[in-house]
Amino acid sequence: MTEEKDVMTENTTANASPGSVKIANDVVATIAGLAAVDVPGVAGMSGGIVGGIAEMLGRKNFSKGVKVEVGEKEAYVEAYIIVDYGVKISEVAQNVQKSVKNAVETMTGLEAKAVNVYVQGVVFPTEKQNKPEKEEE
Repeated sequence: MTEEKDVMTENTTANASPGSVKIANDVVATIAGLAAVDVPGVAGMSGGIVGGIAEMLGRKNFSKGVKVEVGEKEAYVEAYIIVDYGVKISEVAQNVQKSVKNAVETMTGLEAKAVNVYVQGVVFPTEKQNKPEKEEE
C-alpha cells in the first residue's frame, strides 16, 4: 500500500501495520455533532438557512449541521449551532470547540486542527416549549 492510502498510521502497531484505517467524513461529523449538542446552552444544530430562517434539526441525524474534512492524520470541523436565549454565546462556542476537539481526537485518533463554530440562531424558552416534535418516522 502507498502512504497516501494510510489515513491513520498512528493507530497501527509500530512497523507491523496490518493495513490501513479509513474513517468516513460522516463518522467524524456524527461524533462532532453529538459532542456539540451535549454542550449546555446548545439548543440544536442548524441545517442551514431555509427561507431566511435557520432550520433547527432534531436529535436523529447528528451529522447534519456539521461539515468535516478528513485528511491523513487530521480533521477540520465546522459546526453550525443554535443556542438557547440568555447564554453567553462566546462561552458556549468555546465549550463546543473544546468538546468537539476532544471527542474527535479521542474517538478517531485524528488531530482536530480546527473546529469552527457558526452560531446560526437563538431559541427563546417559549419556542422550545411550543416546538412540535418532528422526525417521527
